[in-house]
Amino acid sequence: MAVLVTGGAGYIGSVVVETLADRGEQIVVLDNLENGHRAAVDERVTFLQSDLADRAAIEKVLVAHRVDCVVHLAAYAEVAESVEQPAKYFRNNVANGLTLLDAMVSAGVYSIVFSSTAAVYGTPEQVPITEQHPTNPDNPYGWSKLAFEKILDSYYVAYGTRYVSLRYFNAAGATQEHGEDHRPETHLIPRLLEVAAGKRDKIEIFGSEFDTKDGTCVRDYVHVKDIASAHLLALDFLRAEGQTGIFNLGNGNGFSNLEVVEAARVVTGNDIPIEFGPPRQGDPASLVASSEKARSQLGWEHRTTDLDAVISSAWNWMRAHPSGYESQ
Repeated sequence: MAVLVTGGAGYIGSVVVETLADRGEQIVVLDNLENGHRAAVDERVTFLQSDLADRAAIEKVLVAHRVDCVVHLAAYAEVAESVEQPAKYFRNNVANGLTLLDAMVSAGVYSIVFSSTAAVYGTPEQVPITEQHPTNPDNPYGWSKLAFEKILDSYYVAYGTRYVSLRYFNAAGATQEHGEDHRPETHLIPRLLEVAAGKRDKIEIFGSEFDTKDGTCVRDYVHVKDIASAHLLALDFLRAEGQTGIFNLGNGNGFSNLEVVEAARVVTGNDIPIEFGPPRQGDPASLVASSEKARSQLGWEHRTTDLDAVISSAWNWMRAHPSGYESQ
């Protein structure tokens, strides 16, 4: 039996694949390489370049490789872009997800681990955020992920497709082999490190008047290795006949943008000039997770809780791969 990983050439996907391969799982990665990198795919796995809109291709992969579970990470994931181009996000994150689910049902595959997001909560009423918190996304990206969660629940009722939805907070950090290489880069920590490495002159901080401790956004950063480990536990949960579940994945501590800037300065030993810009549409002031449910029901642990350690791992990967995956 094998695991199909969609989006396995992306940032989080590549680390999930690495972690699964380390455990000895048979893995097939499906990615169209629009945003992923072929060089990011672990050499121990089977790679197929294909698009989720191609149902026939998906069904063929599921049957030929005797897939018993899908880990679905393929999605567009930029908040600001989703506000400007909502159709792009609903078409890919929802419509293509439906195509994947229909292919699974047709092929007799009834287990899926879904890469969701804290963006489904929108502006929180209280923090830390539990899974019982109301869902009211502030942007189309969050709505696309929430819509697919609702679809998963409907497919469970209608077809028995069991699922685990993992609501990531802010993934960060790197392993020795796999790190963050987006083009263009939009995430805070790698952009800060690009300034420290001399690839940027400065960094823009979006918003300085949020209702937070220093006026900048507060986010919960969780190491990408810890996110990957949750996928193994989710697979085990489903294979042990767990029914369905939605779980937050976060550190449980919130760090403001300015705190992250200062931590990056300490880790790199370099000055990182900043300037303030207007807030981005659809950005909540604060997102901090409660991950107690993942700990109690999946047995998950976030092992890397220190922000400096998270940033150090990303910095080490960037220095070892100064051109990202281009040089591989």
